[in-house]
Amino acid sequence: MQIPLLILAGLVMLDGFIGPSLAPKNLAGVLPWVHWRGLVVLALLLVGNLFCMACPFMLPRRLAKKMLPGDRAWPRWLPGKWLAVALLLAFFWLYEAFDLWSSPWLTAWVVVAYFASAFVIDGFFKGAAFCKHVCPIGQFNFVNSMASPVEVAVRNPTTCLECTTKDCIAGQFDPDSGRLTQAGCELWLFQQRKVGNMDCTFCLDCIRACPYDNVGVLYRNPIADMTATDNRSGIGRLSERLDITFLILVMVFGSVVNAFGMVSPVYRLQRWLGGLLNTSSEALVLAIIFGTGILIIPTILTGVAAWASLQLARQGTSRQEIVATAQRYVPALVPLGFGMWLAHYGYHFFTGALTIVPLTQSFLADLGIGLLGEPRWDLAAILPMRIIDWVEVAILGLGFYASVAVIRSIAREVYGKTNAARSAVIPWIILAALLLGASILLMSLPMDMRGVALPS
Repeated sequence: MQIPLLILAGLVMLDGFIGPSLAPKNLAGVLPWVHWRGLVVLALLLVGNLFCMACPFMLPRRLAKKMLPGDRAWPRWLPGKWLAVALLLAFFWLYEAFDLWSSPWLTAWVVVAYFASAFVIDGFFKGAAFCKHVCPIGQFNFVNSMASPVEVAVRNPTTCLECTTKDCIAGQFDPDSGRLTQAGCELWLFQQRKVGNMDCTFCLDCIRACPYDNVGVLYRNPIADMTATDNRSGIGRLSERLDITFLILVMVFGSVVNAFGMVSPVYRLQRWLGGLLNTSSEALVLAIIFGTGILIIPTILTGVAAWASLQLARQGTSRQEIVATAQRYVPALVPLGFGMWLAHYGYHFFTGALTIVPLTQSFLADLGIGLLGEPRWDLAAILPMRIIDWVEVAILGLGFYASVAVIRSIAREVYGKTNAARSAVIPWIILAALLLGASILLMSLPMDMRGVALPS
């Protein structure tokens, strides 16, 4: 799976550097921003973190492990997901500030930077440092796969208790040479104590390493992932990881702000802010919009929701208790955020999926291969717009319903079946409803048709 995507990434870079500069007629202008993103969210919905499993960046990082020492510990001054949170914020801003979607050349350089970063980072640091601490795409998949119906998990816990070698984490070694023949989990997720999909790339190393065939890709209840209070192997407790809380907030509110960057009201807001600040710098104005919408507003709203939840449950409202409550409930917003990503990326995919046909025709024609005939630039959508609109509303509604179910489940675990539990959920349901309303409003507005060549 990784080899075909590696070849496809090479073709994207080739066309990005030497192909047409018009994005809708270039592989680098369409495949990453329309097809790949749409298929990623559909895969997460149906089969889990499939695209980390098939990630082409896995191959250069494995090569780096053979060529470079890869023996350094990850820096303590860059703990957990904080670097990934910063890179996600930077990517959301760069995508709009530099119109990455409209520049095949810049897109090709982004792919090059990804390959180089994966090679260098994993060539010097232990384990899968690039995937665990750096990769923005990986973090997107980790968070949203919390809502997926499958996970890599143990089939029979009793078998793990009887196992003495723990190959799923330690790997398998040749008994004669002592050489590692099959790696264990490089993200240090010990299967016996692993919970959920956070940090799991679905690389299947643990499955290949287990001598008892006791690890597999299994169906599960996603709500259990978002409500679990277990001390997760390689992660700890979600409710004690402030970096993961912010990562989830960036992903959930980023789904709304990312869509906001593609509708007409954002241009009015940009002009107003530019006039207010007396600046013509679009990059600065967008940095303020994205920083406020993805970081400042979510922090305020979740803080208020946590305070109100404690008040209604007649609990203490110290700063420590507010932070702890926010960390406990924030994972419940994942289904709603994922629903927005699915509706948004699904919109671009369903309105532009068939552009792969003229793109392939044009790419081969540029190479002097005219077997497929003249490009059919009139091909684009695979579903009528009226159906797409209803699909989007249904997806957002299901995301909201799932988030409410998780919120109620968390409250019951914290307070039991009491009046406090029934009261504590109210602020969080209101916050989820606000996100739902904003999402439906944005998806009802005309959105930029990026990656689609309009017929002449």
